Amino acid sequence: MTDLTSLEHILVEVEGPLLWITLNRPEVRNALHPSAHRELHRIFDAYAADPTLRVAILTGAGERAFCAGSDIKARARTNADDYPPTGYAGLTARFDLDKPVIAAVNGFALGGGAEIVLACDMAYAADHAEFGFPEPRVGLAALGGGGLQRLARSLPTKFAMDLALTGRRVSAAEAKTLGLINDHVPAAELRSKVRDVAHMIVANAPLAIEASKAIIRDSLASPDLAASMSRSYPAAIRMLESRDAIEGQSAFLERREPNWLYE
Repeated sequence: MTDLTSLEHILVEVEGPLLWITLNRPEVRNALHPSAHRELHRIFDAYAADPTLRVAILTGAGERAFCAGSDIKARARTNADDYPPTGYAGLTARFDLDKPVIAAVNGFALGGGAEIVLACDMAYAADHAEFGFPEPRVGLAALGGGGLQRLARSLPTKFAMDLALTGRRVSAAEAKTLGLINDHVPAAELRSKVRDVAHMIVANAPLAIEASKAIIRDSLASPDLAASMSRSYPAAIRMLESRDAIEGQSAFLERREPNWLYE
């Protein structure tokens, strides 16, 4: 993996094929400022480029907050946002990342923090976690990280409007009911729960996982089902032409574990 030893605000830990990314600003409830955004941009670049890393897991330091959103004090100095080209947290405008990213929400995820959760492919939360979009209470809206757009695509319209217009917080249990997260567990079990899910993903063919994510993501660009089914998906072509497609079928017929080659 690319050298990331100069990081100041984000911790990274490689655990075999898993990359743990921890927002490490607990003194401000892991709120993000320009330097943190740029570090996350570098980290996700490195993740995308490293074939040995299969799943990225994003979480926050401490037990209170996953991410409180933007560092308002830092933003107030310029009254403007300063994001890398890949968007908020180096993730929300990264539309070409075919590898999965899972959010492990260890505390409240508010504003930009909730936008990060929406930008992840899957999300699991501690029981005490809370979610909300309080931007209207300070004269703003959840658009810097695509929060409103992703809400509209992830939730029924009236539920999305509820969260966007009231600014209220919802519990992890309600977030699961709404479809914001996959599940919630006791805080002490969160890391092991997400690790188990990540290893289930890793057991599958890398190119098949990437193709699956790309097809789901890119098909949303077309409201017409027939059109989305007839279009060409480069990731799917790469998967079908790969040696792993042959290996997977051979392993099934020979009743053995596949040896994925990532090619």
